[in-house]
Amino acid sequence: MLLNDGYVYREKLGNPPGKSALAYLTAKYRHSSEAEWRARFERGEVELDGRRADGSELLRTGQLLCWHRPPWEEADTPQGFELVYEDAELLAVVKPSGLPTLPSGGFLKNTLLSFVQARWPEAVPMHRLGRATSGLVLFTRTREAASRVASDWREGRVHKRYRALSQGLAAQESYDIRAPIGLVPHPLLGDVHGALASGKPSHSVARVLQRRVPEQHTLFEVDIHTGRPEQIRIHLAFIGHPLVGDPLFAAGGLPLAQSPGLPGDGGYLLHAESLRLTHPRTRTELNLHSAPPLELR
Repeated sequence: MLLNDGYVYREKLGNPPGKSALAYLTAKYRHSSEAEWRARFERGEVELDGRRADGSELLRTGQLLCWHRPPWEEADTPQGFELVYEDAELLAVVKPSGLPTLPSGGFLKNTLLSFVQARWPEAVPMHRLGRATSGLVLFTRTREAASRVASDWREGRVHKRYRALSQGLAAQESYDIRAPIGLVPHPLLGDVHGALASGKPSHSVARVLQRRVPEQHTLFEVDIHTGRPEQIRIHLAFIGHPLVGDPLFAAGGLPLAQSPGLPGDGGYLLHAESLRLTHPRTRTELNLHSAPPLELR
């Protein structure tokens, strides 16, 4: 377990509906009860516009609400990564399953970002992988490289391929999946991303690599042409093939009805195996690869 240095969560208020500070935080951040938020106010951890708040204040648009979270013990994670590419503009590393890419969900120091920046302080991640997903993560080392790669990504010139192990035997050899993705209800978090007709356009192409008949599993390779949160998990579930061991999504691409998991929960096998892009300085094609774990070969 790692004791971190604590963190200040800052929020510039948009249009609060006349709620008190206590009611607002309790309603928006359901990971904590009203009693827990009240105790934080009593300990002086919450500030409104730089002044200690007691929770009774009626919130107004434009105010700055801060929670000074004291240091906490983070859950254990893998402590390393594999470097697969390095030059003056780019870094590519392999993130192990179980290590968050960025601070979130109770993790601040035990993250890939923290470990990479300990060696390359200037490194900026260009995308993220879910905590349980393993594989390639690309970082840029200069502002110019970040701008060029981000532009290429928006224009569809960066290509990502994954491997995934799914439930059931696929009836087709390939699937062109275009289910929109948006926020759907979740009993614990309020909402999470899922398949939603009114969501944002999303596009994945899944191809069968192997059908494992005794286990009733299918090994897919998946190219994603958009980068929505949890896109592969949602899209494979949408076509009736949720990832083996996925604690969150059921067939159809929505959260499980009974005992749904959380987005950061693991148990499934998903690996970012290749990344093809144009180098931001030389403008030559760069092909990066990370061997999948044995279960996905």
